[in-house]
Amino acid sequence: MMNDRLQHITEAMNSRGWDLLLITDPKHVYYLTGFACDPHERFLGLALFRGEEPLLMVPALDAEAAAAASSVTNIATHQDTDQPYELLRKHIPGSIGTLALEKDQLTVSRYEQLQHHFSARGYVDAGEILREMRVRKSADEIRAMKQAAVLVEQVLSEGLKQVKAGVQEIELVAELEYLMKKLGADGPSFETMVLAGPNTALPHGVPGSRRIREGDLLMFDLGVFSGGYASDITRTFAVGGIGPEAEKIYNTVLAANEAGIRAVKPGVTYGSIDKAARSVIERAGYGEAFVHRLGHGLGMDVHEYPSVHGLNGDLLQPGAVFTIEPGIYVPGLGGVRIEDDVLVTDVGAEVLTSFPKQLTVIGC
Repeated sequence: MMNDRLQHITEAMNSRGWDLLLITDPKHVYYLTGFACDPHERFLGLALFRGEEPLLMVPALDAEAAAAASSVTNIATHQDTDQPYELLRKHIPGSIGTLALEKDQLTVSRYEQLQHHFSARGYVDAGEILREMRVRKSADEIRAMKQAAVLVEQVLSEGLKQVKAGVQEIELVAELEYLMKKLGADGPSFETMVLAGPNTALPHGVPGSRRIREGDLLMFDLGVFSGGYASDITRTFAVGGIGPEAEKIYNTVLAANEAGIRAVKPGVTYGSIDKAARSVIERAGYGEAFVHRLGHGLGMDVHEYPSVHGLNGDLLQPGAVFTIEPGIYVPGLGGVRIEDDVLVTDVGAEVLTSFPKQLTVIGC
């Protein structure tokens, strides 16, 4: 698979007339070579140049791991006292006309070093090619994402057993993140969120010392990494009885979630999915309380291309995976969000998350 990806991106590079393609995002290095590491502040880069064997440059302390894992066998190393761009330039023959790089990953200081050592005549962004490659998940990637979904649902199921009156939001977060590792996940795919009562009206609220009480809405937003791929799920529960407006909000969000899933099929726009879900909430009178996009791409990153919002005219294609997570947030009352991970198939949608979505009352 790694060789196929390298061949694909090399062909794209050649067709565009790029002399050098430099990959520095660690996730993209892994995607193209099979070698995964966190270089911290050190340089990690994959250099592709026409007519030559690819070169992987890694910190010296990662040399053995790179040799064991990477499909690229031409590996160079650098010490902490080296200037990596200077060393990298010595491995690249001839002059460079066009240098392609990942603009979103490049700091100003590293760009200045590139200019100094490479003196390319032009610079272009390689981000679009990489996004196009990553959006269509392979069978192996889908299997990893399905496993990540299974794991996070096991975590949520076990974590719910700890819910009781008086427990703090942050205590439940600690329990969930312990369960992630205990049940076999690599770790959380983002900061775990547990919000109770009025705090659920904050779409990106921060869990704190608020204690769970009878009559609360209780929102869990969590995900895990498994095999290098992410899951992301949100479920909202009732702690004991909740009022009629909170129940109406819940049922409206559930209907919007289901409408968004029904709208998924190859060839439609991402914007149309957002509109299908959003219209349900608007008809119920809560349009202004749905304050974010419908969802986001999911894969090696918990947030990646595509952005599922009403103005995105890109077309769905089989193999794409993204979230559908409508929400309604009413200050003083609370909020509800229901989030699923969805795979685009040849005919429609396969929902990777299966945790029950009907309103569930948790007794205190």
